[in-house]
Amino acid sequence: MATLASPTRLSKPAAGIFFVLAGVTAISINDMLIKQLSGGYPLHQMIFARSVIGLIFMVVFVHFEGGWTILKTRTPVLHLVRCVMVLIANMSFFTALAVVPLADATALFFVAPLLITLLSIPILGEKVGPWRLGAVGIGFAGVVLMMQPWNSDLKIEGGRLVLILPVIGAAAYAMMQVLTRKLGVASKASALAVYLQSGFLIVSIGFFLVAGDGRYAEGFDNASMQFLLRAWIWPPEDDLFWFLALGLCSGVVGYTMSQAYRIADAATIAPFEYIGLPMAVFWGWLMFGELPGAVVFAGIGLIVGGGLLVFLREHQKQRKLASSNDIGRR
Repeated sequence: MATLASPTRLSKPAAGIFFVLAGVTAISINDMLIKQLSGGYPLHQMIFARSVIGLIFMVVFVHFEGGWTILKTRTPVLHLVRCVMVLIANMSFFTALAVVPLADATALFFVAPLLITLLSIPILGEKVGPWRLGAVGIGFAGVVLMMQPWNSDLKIEGGRLVLILPVIGAAAYAMMQVLTRKLGVASKASALAVYLQSGFLIVSIGFFLVAGDGRYAEGFDNASMQFLLRAWIWPPEDDLFWFLALGLCSGVVGYTMSQAYRIADAATIAPFEYIGLPMAVFWGWLMFGELPGAVVFAGIGLIVGGGLLVFLREHQKQRKLASSNDIGRR
């Protein structure tokens, strides 16, 4: 993924890889749980529950990383934009999960690294050569292949356009990770996570006040819209454990992913996020009896191939830059 070069930035690749693997594992479990619960609860109720629990965990981490003073920031607008981006990413992706197979939605979401490459041009001022632009093209060919616009027999509840939602989520996630790397110079991982959990909490409470009684869900037969707008209900005792697990996953994700992109170059650690794809296939098969078809697997291959090619070129560029700097110091 695109990086911001600066001598003041942290560089702990081994630790960054560990945190990414932990975070992706928690994300995979989180996505499975949300899909599992999507038939009976509204999305904003699940976000509220996991944010409350996740925020409790993050307050503990804030205590150990320096106390309440680390929550002070000189860049509140950037933190707000980052919160908005992650809210869009989550709402888009989770809304799609109600009707799209878990592996398919996850694969479409993994165009995020390719979108970071494109975002690095206007936002970070990076020059992106033909190899990386070609890799982006390969990845988006995979997206088109998975959407199968030529296949009139492909039926998806809510219409084919619902497949755009994970891609919208990926674009927002890409922007969020660029900002994480930028803000991580001055902010601790726990502070970054607290800002995100607080944003989730505020938005979910707003949804409850406006639509918590389910009035706007009336008249919608689409499962995604029902998932987004149905009324809040108190979960039975059997489901309370799943809500607790959601909160735990949210806390783990918020801290580990913020820490990973704060302490290590994105180009080094981002390829390890792809472990989330086989995890999604596994959970989809185990919990929902879903297995991607040949065309979907081909699209997944193109998306992963394009993403890995981007990372390879980024790694080569960084090695050449490091070598030039070494020569210049001699």
